[in-house]
Amino acid sequence: MNLTKNFPRSTYDMNAGIAMLPRTTDKARAHNEGKLGEYHYNCPLDKQVLEFYGIDSETFARKVKELKTDEKIAEWLNKSYPKSQAEKDKFNNMMRHSKPHDENGRSYFESEKKRLGRSDFSTWFDYLDADEKRF
Repeated sequence: MNLTKNFPRSTYDMNAGIAMLPRTTDKARAHNEGKLGEYHYNCPLDKQVLEFYGIDSETFARKVKELKTDEKIAEWLNKSYPKSQAEKDKFNNMMRHSKPHDENGRSYFESEKKRLGRSDFSTWFDYLDADEKRF
């Protein structure tokens, strides 16, 4: 995965029933290949996905390299770190509605809205999709 030329998948994309997991996977692939570009693997949103499963970033990156496909990654996660549908739903809802929680975050968010010339988003997921021109 070369994130110097392409965007990772949307935060809203899902694998194993988890939002953000495909994006974290894309960044792990780029991390493994040394092609992250401006992206950061193990950023705060990635960390939330990994913490949900109880996996550290290096273990996840190794498994992404080993397993290669989303299907095999989902199979591994579902077998090794099983989560109920209720747990997945709660996590997805929390992630999809996550907003800046402190003054620094709110200030950054407002500066990014100005930079993008937009005011139509209020969550981290929507900000990333707006920044990558998905909507």
